[in-house]
Amino acid sequence: MRNFLEKYIMPSAVKLGNNRHLLAVRDALIGMIAITMIGSFAVLLNNLGSIIKPYGRMMEAIFGPSWTTLGGDIWWGTFAFMTIFAVFGISHKLAKSYGDDGFEAMLIAAACFFIFIPQIGKVPETEGAWGFIHFGYFNSTSLFTGIIVALLATEVFIRLTRVKAFRIKLPEGVPPAVSGAFAKLIPGIFTILTFGIIGLLFRMFSDGDPLNDWLNTVLVSPLTNAVDTPFFAVLIVFLVHVFWAVGLHGTNILGGITTPLFTSTGTKNTDLYAAGVTELDQYAVLAGPFLDAFVYLGGAGATLGLIIAMFLSARRRHKQLLALGTPPGVFQINEPILFGLPIVLNPIWLIPFILAPVVMTIVAYSAISLGWVHPVVTASIPWITPAGIGGYLATGGHISGAVLALVNLAISILIYLPFVYFNGRAEDKKSEDKN
Repeated sequence: MRNFLEKYIMPSAVKLGNNRHLLAVRDALIGMIAITMIGSFAVLLNNLGSIIKPYGRMMEAIFGPSWTTLGGDIWWGTFAFMTIFAVFGISHKLAKSYGDDGFEAMLIAAACFFIFIPQIGKVPETEGAWGFIHFGYFNSTSLFTGIIVALLATEVFIRLTRVKAFRIKLPEGVPPAVSGAFAKLIPGIFTILTFGIIGLLFRMFSDGDPLNDWLNTVLVSPLTNAVDTPFFAVLIVFLVHVFWAVGLHGTNILGGITTPLFTSTGTKNTDLYAAGVTELDQYAVLAGPFLDAFVYLGGAGATLGLIIAMFLSARRRHKQLLALGTPPGVFQINEPILFGLPIVLNPIWLIPFILAPVVMTIVAYSAISLGWVHPVVTASIPWITPAGIGGYLATGGHISGAVLALVNLAISILIYLPFVYFNGRAEDKKSEDKN
């Protein structure tokens, strides 16, 4: 089995994990964490008043009836322009991977994205008003379009900058900033012109539909519906831990695929929550920090459950490992356990290491989809947030989120306990055989 994984799985996994385009998307979205964090907490604090009534009355008494204005302004400055931030970030990261400084590339990519935004907004009782642009073309609703345009525009621009005939050379005395900008002038013009023509032709053949609207109808909505399913959730968790099992960082390898999808569904949930939507079936289940809050308790493999199981059953045997692994494990950092026990490439531990997260995913998805637990309504939480607290924050301050996380933690303990016992027996037998 190990030889099969090393020969057929690991090369493809490494190649996927090093793909510059997926890395650009993943790193850009992760780099936006300050934006998503403050936006999430602003929405959380604004809506906490409807959950904890005394808190709402206190805030209104101190700051007046408009006490939610600050939170609303922060949401507008963060989530309402999520795709714009992503376009700049993705283009910059991708251009840097080619050795470019990324500055002109991200400006060109942003211009190309704006080309595809309709200039006439839908205003009630009018035939449309020029210059009125719905924020849906800037927020996470257009994230998929933004990712595609950022990647394509950057690729075109970078390739054109390598064509010597397109470079404008200025005298040596010209400042580097000026000469550098002129060197990329023609590539930038051609890139924007190319995407302008593509946008025009697209509207001609799509009966005037903007690219984003067409993509949302044809691709994004069906894809999102397919993503937000128990099968996809289990598949992602299973693959992440199979990669970890052979020593590869499964979360990072698949991050280029999962991060955009979870960010999109998470920010949509945040927008619904900010708008006061109370029908829970309108929220996505597999959204935002779902896995961090309910599955990766203690890190990949839910190893906090393993740590607690060892405390209960084999404290003396693993005394030093527990001393080193417990403090970081509480904060979702589990490398001391993964490589110190070790779990990686260890057949005894791989079964619970994969089984526990899969079972926890099924339990968490079922609990939320059945309405027993409030959906995730924050786009992100700090990944080092301890178990229970993460579930509470992810669900917008609902105690049901904390309870679900603790129930899943108990499940992971029960799954790991027999293997802790059997591992101890196996080690004792080895010691007896040696003696």
